[in-house]
Order: sequence, then C-alpha cells, then structure tokens
Amino acid sequence: MNDERRKIFQSLIYPAILVIVMWIVKLIEITFSIDLLQYGLIPLKARGLLGIITSPFLHEGLSHLFGNSVPFVVLGGLLFYFYPELAWRVLLLIYLITGIWVWVFARGTGIHIGASGIVNGLAAFLFLSGILRRETKLMAITLLTTFLYGGIIWGIFPQFFPLKNISWESHLMGLMSGAMLAIYYRKTGPQRIKYDWETEEDDDTDVDNNEESNNKSGDDLDQSRNSTGSSEVIYHYKKDP
Repeated sequence: MNDERRKIFQSLIYPAILVIVMWIVKLIEITFSIDLLQYGLIPLKARGLLGIITSPFLHEGLSHLFGNSVPFVVLGGLLFYFYPELAWRVLLLIYLITGIWVWVFARGTGIHIGASGIVNGLAAFLFLSGILRRETKLMAITLLTTFLYGGIIWGIFPQFFPLKNISWESHLMGLMSGAMLAIYYRKTGPQRIKYDWETEEDDDTDVDNNEESNNKSGDDLDQSRNSTGSSEVIYHYKKDP
C-alpha cells in the first residue's frame, strides 16, 4: 500500500511543479503590476517564437489559470502513473509540437497563451492510447478521461464561445499532437497481457491449419498418383530401314 501511495505521489509531483510555476508567474504579474502576455505566442512572427516555450505558463486571469491547473495535474498524473517510461517524452513533445504547429498554422494577430493546448494533448493521448493498446486498465483511463474532460472537444469550435477569445488553434493542435503520439508510441510502454488460454487457442489454430495443409497435400499427392497411373505413355520411335 505504501508503494502504491508513493507511486501516486511521484506521478503527481511533476505536473504539480509545472502548475506551481504557472501560479508563480501569475503572482509575479499581480504583485508587481506587470504584463507578461507580450511574451505569448504570436503566429508567423519571429518575436512570437519565444512563445512556443513561454505561452503555456502565461494566463489571462486567475479563472483561466485555475481552469487549466486541475486538468493539467490530473491528466499529467495519469500519464506519469500509467506510462512512466513515456511520460516525459510525451509531455515534452506535446508541449513543443503544439506550440510549433500553432505558430505555423494559426492566423490573425492575436497572442496565444495558456496551457490548454497541452491539456488537450494529454487528454487525446490518454484517450487513444487505451483504445489502441486494448489493455483493461488503460481502457478504463480512456473512459475516465472521456467522462471528466470529454467536453474539451468543444474548445476547437470558436463559434460556440462567441464572447470569449479562445485559442481554438491551440486546442486543435494539442488534440492532434496527442493523437499522433498515441499512434506513434502504441507499441512502446504498457501492453495488453496475453493470457494462457489465448496462447492455447492460437496454438490449436496453428495445429488445425497444419493438419488441414497436410491433408490437402496428401489429397493432392493421391490425385497426382491416380492421374499418373491412368495416363497413357506414348513413345515415338523411328523404324530401321
């Protein structure tokens, strides 16, 4: 039990540290009355490249930050718990790929900020990985992710939020990057356990196939022999004069 608690704690600590950094950045803004939003991601602008790194740590207000904090810790914790050998790679790649894609494909002069792209990426990875791997626990995480955060899919449709400046491009690119990584790493990390009865079924199938093949070969051989026995052999020769 203690080992399980330690594993849960270790899984939560890294996402929690990143969220703490986000809150520290916001507290610095509030305390010193400074605006760091200028360091967000600006698409197709050289000065906006820095935002690929900084934008997930910048938020418009406390409600925006809180709305990203809880799912970031929960989904990040699930990632580190169930995919420990992949967690850092997946998290960093979602972080970078989402930012790069937003910088390349997003349009307009707006500044993109917030960790929602990463949150969407984590949700997509956890959702699709469980389906692809067909492992019981991971499929349960797929259902849990759908139940808790399935609604984030609507974030890619800005027309549903006409009064809010939502970076739907970040949401979309996050979902795409998470799904892409789930497919790419589908054979790495935890896999479905193959039980003995499944192996026995496979062996029986192989035996049946071999027997069927042998019987077919035997039938073909008999048919060939019968055909040879009933054939008339004609020799062509020339009489001597």
